Amino acid sequence: MIILKWLGAIAIAFIVGKLVSKLRLPSILGWLITGIVLGPHAFSVISEELMNMSAYQTLIHILECAVGLMIGTELVWKKIKRSGRALIVTTLTQSLGTFALVTLVFYIVFLIMGVPTYLAFIFGGIALATAPAPALSIVNEFKTNGPVTKTLIPMAALDDIVGVAVFFTTISIIARQLSGGAMPMYMIPVMIFLPLIIGAAVGIPTGFLLRKTSGKFSSLAVLILGILVTSVIGLLCNKYLMPSPVLNFMLMGMAYSAAFSNMITGEKLEEITKDFNPILAVSMIIVILNLGAPLDWHAIFNAGLFTFIYIAARAAGKYFGASIGAKISGSDENVRKYLGLTLLPHSGVSLVFTGIAVSVLSASDDGGVQIIQGTIAAAAVINEIIAVIAAKKGFEMAGEIKGHREET
Repeated sequence: MIILKWLGAIAIAFIVGKLVSKLRLPSILGWLITGIVLGPHAFSVISEELMNMSAYQTLIHILECAVGLMIGTELVWKKIKRSGRALIVTTLTQSLGTFALVTLVFYIVFLIMGVPTYLAFIFGGIALATAPAPALSIVNEFKTNGPVTKTLIPMAALDDIVGVAVFFTTISIIARQLSGGAMPMYMIPVMIFLPLIIGAAVGIPTGFLLRKTSGKFSSLAVLILGILVTSVIGLLCNKYLMPSPVLNFMLMGMAYSAAFSNMITGEKLEEITKDFNPILAVSMIIVILNLGAPLDWHAIFNAGLFTFIYIAARAAGKYFGASIGAKISGSDENVRKYLGLTLLPHSGVSLVFTGIAVSVLSASDDGGVQIIQGTIAAAAVINEIIAVIAAKKGFEMAGEIKGHREET
């Protein structure tokens, strides 16, 4: 019955997404709202029991790996080598700029209100990361194309890497000061590079196999087998190697697909991605449903001053950080104006980082735990709905949604 309810939720999300798209809004907004409404905090069609099942979590990780193909198949060296410097500069300015701005704003606020100021650095560490799936689903649905899209897709991978590095460095330093112990510092580069190594290690032999295969079925079978192998290796590393399950499966999928994408012809790659699109679409719906389900709609009514400060400071950091980086690196004018709007989606990463921060602080600072949980829970719901609409608007204003330039 639990599984049947979940399958029903997927069907409802698909229908709601179609209805939302009729309003010229991205389908992901429908999927996200469906997840919130049918999740454990509302109608519980997607129950907490289901979400805690190891089989369900394993499936989600596999699908996250599959979604990573949206990024990796665009990371063809011939395509991105011209924008390499601009990409790195803009990624650093928008991510580190967001960390600096959110930390500074909360440091001042907490100093005035008598709240421990180290919490400001945790807020900054949570804020800098971007959840790539929402923006990428808009790219996939509306077939966006142009400088903003071409910058966003590879940036999604780099942003995750920077986010993991900064957050885990920050939380480790704070935990050491509070309790004298934390995750070993050597684990931070492991968490960054291990997903990339796993993905590439499977992607390279997959590339050789794809060179030799012909026909839709055989190529698709090789592709899916590679996703499963990548995911299994990641799951084993999470279980036996990591102190807690924190490896990023979307990064694994990105590295896996980037490896084979650079080994086959452009025509072959286009054919494979076209055949894989139906699987990708289903994977995206389920991943976004899972993203929305843990969000508690009651948090909207409990949102306080900290929530709105967090949303505003993070949005400013992302938008102006991206704009400054694009200007420094001489990027296209549309990238300077609109890239920041596509970087606002956040909730999946924010909830994972919040859970880790809470587990670190729970033994020493219960008050800090409540501030972090309350602020991020409310921000996750409010920001994600606003962010999806803003991301689509960014692509529209950049003229990268087919037909929009002519209409405007």
